[in-house]
Amino acid sequence: MEHQKHLSFQLVDTHCHLDMESFADNLDQIIENGLQAGIKTVITIGIDLNSSQRAVRLAERYPSVFATVGVHPHDADKVTGKDFTMIGELAAHEKVIGYGEIGLDYARMYAEKERQKEIFTRQLILAKELNLPVIIHDRDAHADTLHALKNLAPFPAGGVMHCFSGSLDFAEEIIKLGFFISIPGIVTFKNARSLHEVARKIPAGVLVLETDAPFLAPVPYRGKRNEPAYIIHTAAKIAELRDIPIKELAEITSINAEKLFNLPLRQAE
Repeated sequence: MEHQKHLSFQLVDTHCHLDMESFADNLDQIIENGLQAGIKTVITIGIDLNSSQRAVRLAERYPSVFATVGVHPHDADKVTGKDFTMIGELAAHEKVIGYGEIGLDYARMYAEKERQKEIFTRQLILAKELNLPVIIHDRDAHADTLHALKNLAPFPAGGVMHCFSGSLDFAEEIIKLGFFISIPGIVTFKNARSLHEVARKIPAGVLVLETDAPFLAPVPYRGKRNEPAYIIHTAAKIAELRDIPIKELAEITSINAEKLFNLPLRQAE
């Protein structure tokens, strides 16, 4: 786009929730803010049938937006077989590029563990059938998440551990399965020492960026509504941790995102 030509680098926000109420009043401006900040692509994530449908509609509306479909572990008790049928049909849309977010959440426990694991397994199988990369939500459930992924490996279309929160050892186990590691704005927090180590030491070829907007705004916006444009602060912190120019970090993570989600190749600048 014309107004992007002056930018020295571009970024991809691999995970946000543009369909949420937080963005309802000024979504056009949020998208424009991202474009002006060099956010070339935004992936908006489905967390249940309704939000997956909304994500697809947003991807149809905005050229820079792509969508994923799936059911978050918080909704494991509510999802029906009909929901999965409809999500499977929705996945055929040309702008659906991933399956998720799916996984396990033992922090909130909106659904009991066995039900979460059952729905997680069912969706991992469905994602493999659809040949889509999986977007994994893992909160306080590292061991069971890793067990489920190992049990159903390999994943030919790959996947990503969204909003990574584990140790470097855990990251290495996930990477062995062919997955990418997604770093959120939490990396800008001074006390996020474990995530700093992960962001510094994992191989460059498996690193992608996300906002998880409207949640988890990076410093200097911590505590406020997050948006895709703010990913520049996450990129700057990771570049600092890895002791490389931000332009190099942007190039690496954009290429990784394009590989992971089979996104259209960038246009020549």
